[in-house]
Amino acid sequence: MTEFTEVAERVWVARYEWFDVNITLVGGDRGLLAVDTHASALAARAVLDDVRRLGAGEVVGVVNTHEHFDHTFGNGMFRSAYGQIPIHAHETAAARTLEAAERIKGLYRDDPSDPHRDEVLETEVVVADTTFSSAVSLDLGDRAVELVHPGRGHTGGDLVVRVPDVDVLLAGDLVEESAAPGFGGDCYPLEWPLSLDIVLGLTTSSTVVVPGHGAPVTRDFVEEQRNAIGIVAETIRDLATRGVPVDQALEVGDWPYLREVLGHAVRRGYEQLPRSQKRLPLI
Repeated sequence: MTEFTEVAERVWVARYEWFDVNITLVGGDRGLLAVDTHASALAARAVLDDVRRLGAGEVVGVVNTHEHFDHTFGNGMFRSAYGQIPIHAHETAAARTLEAAERIKGLYRDDPSDPHRDEVLETEVVVADTTFSSAVSLDLGDRAVELVHPGRGHTGGDLVVRVPDVDVLLAGDLVEESAAPGFGGDCYPLEWPLSLDIVLGLTTSSTVVVPGHGAPVTRDFVEEQRNAIGIVAETIRDLATRGVPVDQALEVGDWPYLREVLGHAVRRGYEQLPRSQKRLPLI
């Protein structure tokens, strides 16, 4: 049992131990919008018990902040509980959900010691069916909720959820509080700082920002994380321009995060640099 905590009027956040992932409910007079659905059907069943215990109403829609399984694998369970409710996502996230799911299921299949293996493998993947490209407003009756794709960063299909009447922004994994940013194999480290600039433009000094993982934060925290990711991006550009090979970049660079979390970021950054910014060996 996990409690939903009200961080603003009719905006509740529950922080789940597995992955330290946040699931948020936004209430309106038409019902609840659930933002992210956890990492398996079994885990989502527990979330639904917590939603019912809150007693704030029925879920009338779901939002996936991006395609990763810890944010999407509960989609089917929410549909089982509440019928054919819309599942919203950015169009890139929806297009990549099945591919991302197969990749993660393969990892769990290869690790029989993981205690969550069976529940992940048994989860039926349900892809978001209501997509957008740039921004869209959802009508909850007495409240509008905005979905914005600020650009690529943690993935190619990140979105943030803005609840303007109470100055709350749900940032997904563009922002993380309980660990370093998730520089995975599908990240865009060179574009991430620019995407966070747009996120910052949607906030004020009073905004409550709910990250994908960890405790709610302030605008100042987001700005600090943006600057650190910016250092990662500029370091990649500098090393590539100076002709440092990608396989030496981690050791040569002065990084704001532990090298152990930056392997994918460096490789992806080198791949994504335009040819004009790379010092290439003479042939």
